[in-house]
Amino acid sequence: MKVTKSVTIVIPVYNDVQALGRAVPVVLETISSISDEYELIIAEDASTDGSSELAAKFAREHAQIIHMHRDERLGRGSALSLAAKKSKGEIFCYFDVDLATDISHLGDLLGLIAGGYDMATGSRLLPDSRITRSTDREVKSRGYNFLVRLILKSRLSDHQCGFKAFRTDVLRDLLDETRDIHWFWDTEILVRGQHKGLRIAEIPVAWTEGEGTTVRSGDIWRMGKAIFQLWWQLHVS
Repeated sequence: MKVTKSVTIVIPVYNDVQALGRAVPVVLETISSISDEYELIIAEDASTDGSSELAAKFAREHAQIIHMHRDERLGRGSALSLAAKKSKGEIFCYFDVDLATDISHLGDLLGLIAGGYDMATGSRLLPDSRITRSTDREVKSRGYNFLVRLILKSRLSDHQCGFKAFRTDVLRDLLDETRDIHWFWDTEILVRGQHKGLRIAEIPVAWTEGEGTTVRSGDIWRMGKAIFQLWWQLHVS
């Protein structure tokens, strides 16, 4: 479907040169069929594998592509926040460079924002979602999302799916309060949005686990700690 609003797409990248090379042509072809006014920001942090050079090459070759490079790795959430502040689109969208979420869902995601929603997110845990991943990751993901719903009273099924879109002005307002700069950023944004009564849509997606993606025990503990910290920020501090 076509959307009439301008769109900013952001792909966070850290040492993912092969995935970046595969993703950019697919993203450009897909978004050009959805919006006539768009930009693609490659938010690349201190990569050492050639991702920075490839992103710069794409930016030279395509006027719609912006290479946002940082010399220090400051975190995925930090990169997304900076991109949101620099973006020109009325709709802000991001997804993972490995295109784990089927990009065929992009029109539906952007259409929800164009149609009046403040935020829209893909979900790997809705009944109609189609996912391929290891049992270990499935169990940990469901456990994490259960805790977010239980402790933070979220109504959403999946908070960490890297496939989200926002009204840009709404997202910028939320960034004034958002504290996390790493992987919990996704969850914090969605929870703070619900706390403010924003209109949020969740759609089922087809999702395939990328090669080399792992969830370590230490990550689980950090996520749990982040959940309780956000609860404290919302209810006590």
